[in-house]
Amino acid sequence: MRLAGSLQMVLLLALTSRVAGLSIPLEVEQPPTIITHTSGPVIALPIDDFVAIRCEARANPPPQYRWTRDGKDFTPPYVTTNKTGGTFVLHYKHLTQFQGKYRCYAFNKLGTAITEEIELIVPSIPKFPKEDIDQVVVQEGEPIILKCDPPLGVGLMDVQIYWMTVDLQLIEQNDRVSMDVNGNLYFSNALQKDSRQDYSCCVAFSMIRTIIQKTAMAIVVKSSKPDNDSADASDAAEAPPVRIPGLLLPSGVQTEKILLKGRELQLECIPEGVPTPTVKWIKMGDKLPRRTKLKNFGKLLSISAVEERDQGKYMCIANNSAGEAVHYFDVIVEEPPKWLTEPPQSQLTVIGSDVHIKCSVSGKPPPDITWRRNGELFEDDPGSSRRVLDDTVVLHNARPEDSAVYQCEASNTHGRVLANVNIMVTNVAPLILTRDYQEYDVILGDDIIMDCTVFSSPPATITWAKDDDPETIKGERFLSLQNGALQIIGAEKDDSGEYVCAAFNTEGDSALIALLDVKDPTKIVAPPQDVQIISGTTAQLPCQAEYDKTLRSTFEVLWIKDGEEILTSFEEDSRYLVEDGMLQIMKVNLSDQGIYTCIARTSLDEDNATAVLTVLDVPDAPRNIELFELKSPRNVSLFWKPGSDHNSSVTEFIVEYEESQWEPGRWRELQKVPGNQATAELALYGHLNYQFRVYAVNTVGPGPPSEPTERYKTPPAAPDRNPENIKIQGHLPHQMDITWEPLLPIEHNGPGLEYKVSYRKLGVEDNWKDHLVKRHSFVVRNTSTFIPYEIKIQSRNSHGWGPEPKVASGYSGEDVVFWHCLRENVSVPTAAPQDIAVEVINTTVLRVSWTPVPPATVRGHLGGYNVHWTRKHSLLNPNKIFDNRQSLAFPGKRNHAIVPGLKPFSEYRLTVSVFNKKGNGPNSDPVTFNTPEGVPEQVPVLTASNAQKDSILLVWGPPLEANGILTGYLLQYYLINETTLEVVDSQEMNVTGADTTQWQLHGLQEGSLYRFRLSACTRAGCGPPLAQESNTITPEHLSLTPAVAPIQSTHNCSLSFPTSMPGNSTHLSLVPALLNISSYVSDTFAKISWTATEEQQDSQLYVAYMNNRDGNWWISEAVNTSQSFHVIDGLTPGTVYTVRLMAKGLLDNASIFEDVIQTQVKGVEGQQSNFSTQGWVIGTMCAVALLTLVALMACFVRRNKGGKYAGTPPPHQRPDMFSMEKVKEKEDLHPDAESQGMNDDTFCEYSDSDEKPLKGSSLCSLNGNDTVGDSVSRDSLVDYADGGGEFNEDGSFIGEYSGRRHGGSVSEPSGPGPVTA
Repeated sequence: MRLAGSLQMVLLLALTSRVAGLSIPLEVEQPPTIITHTSGPVIALPIDDFVAIRCEARANPPPQYRWTRDGKDFTPPYVTTNKTGGTFVLHYKHLTQFQGKYRCYAFNKLGTAITEEIELIVPSIPKFPKEDIDQVVVQEGEPIILKCDPPLGVGLMDVQIYWMTVDLQLIEQNDRVSMDVNGNLYFSNALQKDSRQDYSCCVAFSMIRTIIQKTAMAIVVKSSKPDNDSADASDAAEAPPVRIPGLLLPSGVQTEKILLKGRELQLECIPEGVPTPTVKWIKMGDKLPRRTKLKNFGKLLSISAVEERDQGKYMCIANNSAGEAVHYFDVIVEEPPKWLTEPPQSQLTVIGSDVHIKCSVSGKPPPDITWRRNGELFEDDPGSSRRVLDDTVVLHNARPEDSAVYQCEASNTHGRVLANVNIMVTNVAPLILTRDYQEYDVILGDDIIMDCTVFSSPPATITWAKDDDPETIKGERFLSLQNGALQIIGAEKDDSGEYVCAAFNTEGDSALIALLDVKDPTKIVAPPQDVQIISGTTAQLPCQAEYDKTLRSTFEVLWIKDGEEILTSFEEDSRYLVEDGMLQIMKVNLSDQGIYTCIARTSLDEDNATAVLTVLDVPDAPRNIELFELKSPRNVSLFWKPGSDHNSSVTEFIVEYEESQWEPGRWRELQKVPGNQATAELALYGHLNYQFRVYAVNTVGPGPPSEPTERYKTPPAAPDRNPENIKIQGHLPHQMDITWEPLLPIEHNGPGLEYKVSYRKLGVEDNWKDHLVKRHSFVVRNTSTFIPYEIKIQSRNSHGWGPEPKVASGYSGEDVVFWHCLRENVSVPTAAPQDIAVEVINTTVLRVSWTPVPPATVRGHLGGYNVHWTRKHSLLNPNKIFDNRQSLAFPGKRNHAIVPGLKPFSEYRLTVSVFNKKGNGPNSDPVTFNTPEGVPEQVPVLTASNAQKDSILLVWGPPLEANGILTGYLLQYYLINETTLEVVDSQEMNVTGADTTQWQLHGLQEGSLYRFRLSACTRAGCGPPLAQESNTITPEHLSLTPAVAPIQSTHNCSLSFPTSMPGNSTHLSLVPALLNISSYVSDTFAKISWTATEEQQDSQLYVAYMNNRDGNWWISEAVNTSQSFHVIDGLTPGTVYTVRLMAKGLLDNASIFEDVIQTQVKGVEGQQSNFSTQGWVIGTMCAVALLTLVALMACFVRRNKGGKYAGTPPPHQRPDMFSMEKVKEKEDLHPDAESQGMNDDTFCEYSDSDEKPLKGSSLCSLNGNDTVGDSVSRDSLVDYADGGGEFNEDGSFIGEYSGRRHGGSVSEPSGPGPVTA
């Protein structure tokens, strides 16, 4: 109960109370208490090797043991005792002499406890005595009794009794012949057929697996017929005379039957008489109980589990036609002694109190009660304070010497019960039995019980306090328990701490400290989800849990499938793997389908989550395929029963066939049927011997096929169709070749297939000419040149003709021109187009027109016109001759075309020719023309570096293709609000001078983000801009501005960069701030080293490098900055490379560091080392490293032809980075001079020579975005010239010219890999 200010608990041990199950701690001195012993009787069977009689007690001091047998001290010989008790073992060869009743005494200085008597019974091996038994001779109709008399002791074992003949045939029992419960055989009236010499009683002892047999007995039944009757007077036996019933069992008129409550009541009445009497049972004054059963043909009354209400008078009545006989049973139900409620309990009491020990028992007859003290008889002494009053012992004013073990034993004729009662009279200060500083762990929100077990006399008062303050554990959540423990309901984090349990009584006090730690609960935060998985694949069920980290050592994740734990193994053949809580099931099959439960648990709690795994598999094979004939033998219907779809609906059924004539053993698809249909109507070919099978298909795939049907043979018939795909060709003049696609063998429908070829001239009166052939080609000779014909082909076999064929048309062979330089015949056009005119539309597109050739000169079908052009040289560099020959084919009859893909500011030469299917005709006279000056391409690279608080250095490379005379550059720059990413201010300026490649921009705001856009310009205008971003820095970052460090002996340059690097698209300090970046270069590898600031020790960067010879970039996997170096391996000796450190795995201009290195040449390394030690060399090399970025682009222009600039791919585009409204206003001031409308005439086919024209933009998109915003060129149709566009039949474009596409993209590699820019 809770007291004010603290939790207090009183140990409920009343001074003389009977505490149920009182358990005195073993730490306290106490008399013995019997905890286990053998219950009697013990039957020692011959099959037992030994018999153990147990006796074990607990006490302090530890108990000693002694035994008595039949009331006398007993020390068994050959005793085997254990160390913890008084058990002894007797071996079988000594058992007979040890029969008797045993009692165990366990004692120490405080008292003696005893057991009930344990009776040991050693039965002898049962056997019948040898005896001569006289035969039984009776008159027919008289009764017979054959005695069995099983050996003594049979009642102690489970026995079964049979009456059998010598040849082991059971004696038939019925209402006339029956056996009583003791095994005796009764004949109510004898018949002559009962006469035999081998009646034998057999007794089976199941416990010892033994059967014994009594000496056979003989019965002779004499006939009741008079001796003087003639043997042939009558063949029928006369019935014995009628006799009034009597009782063979039991004898007399009345029997008293006494039995124990709960046993089975058995009453027997076995009658005799002629005819055989019947037996009837009644209970006098009452009805027979419902549990009553009549056995042994009504002669045995049985009542199971007899109760006191079943006692009374029972009567059996045996009657026949001559009369009746009765017998009375007086049934008395008694019971052995038993405790009315429970045995008397041990007591702990204080000195001077009164002790009452009551032995409340019942039984019938009433039990006698015997009292003992420490195993010795204890009788009443009226003159002392210890009184024995029948069933009660009273100890007045108890003293410590009254402490003892008192025994109460109650007995009657049916048994006895015994109780040991420990009486302890003592005064003891509180003894706390719970361990001091016991640690308790509980999960937040759970209940916890902290123990405080106290032994004391008189009872102790128990109080609890937390942190020495009882007020801290007030409230409904804190409960005291009767055993002194403190229970906390719904533990909270604040409940953690130190608790004190204090106990005190009149004899003293004691206390202990308990420590409570409230833990975080285990919770599954990423439970498994229901999943469908295809059979044969790997299923993954995640299970991520959070738990208190102090319980890490006990944390585990278990998986249960359908209620059974999944046992994982690290063996190779194990299909189950659990890693980081995730269950992986390899090679999933249908048996893996079920409900999976993930249990995340610690030593204190657990959480679980369930998911359903559904296994998808291919469907089972259809069953019960049946074939039915429909309207004709060649039209049948197929039926089947679908198999299991294994959780994926069947989408279709495939009907296959196999025929034995043309392709025996090969199955081919015949028909597809929707998945919700289980029947198919099949149209079959004739003259084939079919069999069919079906398989199902679902989303997983096709399932196994069904069993094939029986063979089904179709009758022959005429062909169902004629040949198709007729081709008429004139390979030679005056000849027409006709070919067609023949009928498949299965389409013959019968033997003797052949084809009738019919042809005639088209458009004139002409008769059909017919030819029968067996092959699938025919040649018509001596035709006119290039004359149209009508042709038809009809199939037939020995059973008739196919349907009426369709008519096809074609031409005979074309004319021939013999060329002196060729040995073979050709037919090409003979004339060239005339009046070639060229109209230049813009810098890259022109319109060409001509006068078509006369039709007669085509000498065949007109294929179209070819336009050929060659770029002779650029007007910027007339001395460089290109001689790039290209052509476009324009099909059909036409007189003009649009030619795209030209280079601005260049001189071209152009011709036109006509072609047919045999080849090209002669070229026209050439026309020379120039393309005008255009806008430049995008500058290949733009970097922002050397950021100061009000200035930034911009460095760029000249455009790869100027497309005219370069006049300078247009620079636009915008101040960006880093919060809203909108444009705050914008300005632009013209950078004059074609050779200018860097510009120091002043007047900027400190600590601000700027976006720069740079375009190259000619007199025709400015090209597309390239964008870059950078931040100016604040004064506190000035100490980190780049500085040149002395060159090391390994050619290293140490540079430091500010945290906010140019081009950093995040605008935050996410780019690692690296100091002392250096490189060591060998012949085949380079080591890049750095020092990271403390704030960036766990950041990531990427190392990229490019072979300046081929322009391919390679990017490493993410490198942790704390690693401080990265090795680039596999380099080519004596090669120049560009190296970048980047904050992200994309190639853009947001690099932390960029340098140009050159690998060493083998054999020269030692010389370089000596050379590099010179101070002036070190200074020169660092200067070269700093100027490399300026000169780098010029090198790339010379090394990368075809407009590819591999050095710097376009920047990573940031969608919706800032408002482009103001930028658009600036762009509108510089429109593309080449953008203009065009007609839709263009080409159909494009081919080029060795050197291909530049394809649109010189750079590929590296960010996965096909549209590279600022780098779109609008003055060329080159992309379409390479086959990327769509055209109408006349060769014109589909769609608008301005909607050009950008091809090529580079994805981020997971490891080092080439990047094509």
